[in-house]
Amino acid sequence: MTTYQRIFAALDGTEAQGAVIARAVELARANGAALFFAHVVDSLPADANGADYQALAAGVREAMAEQLAPTFSALEVDPLVPSCAFKVGVGRVADVLEELVADWGPDLVVCGERGYSDIKYAFVGSVSKHLIRTCRCDVLVVKR
Repeated sequence: MTTYQRIFAALDGTEAQGAVIARAVELARANGAALFFAHVVDSLPADANGADYQALAAGVREAMAEQLAPTFSALEVDPLVPSCAFKVGVGRVADVLEELVADWGPDLVVCGERGYSDIKYAFVGSVSKHLIRTCRCDVLVVKR
């Protein structure tokens, strides 16, 4: 059986991310693995409207850090999880996640699936499928 040392969890800000967090924490505890959580503020709309997505990302990071504080506090003192980090990036979601994964070098990526309709999928694509195709490690897609 594979033992994971570094687990990357991609968070999407939806209610489904709770299942991703729970699964990533469960696997980290079972393997004694370090955890890295990431969320990406999609800048695709900025291409059209010129919004300041760096400022938005700072607000999102603060809001998510507050929302995830109980989880992070528990992980800080969990002897089974050696470390836990969190980052909010800005850009095209699939591209930024791909960069973050490459930089951190996990041996497992955990992400969710939103279950877009066929029409919406045709326009926005699937981040989970992109991660499956591009990651050089195992990818676990948590179904909602």
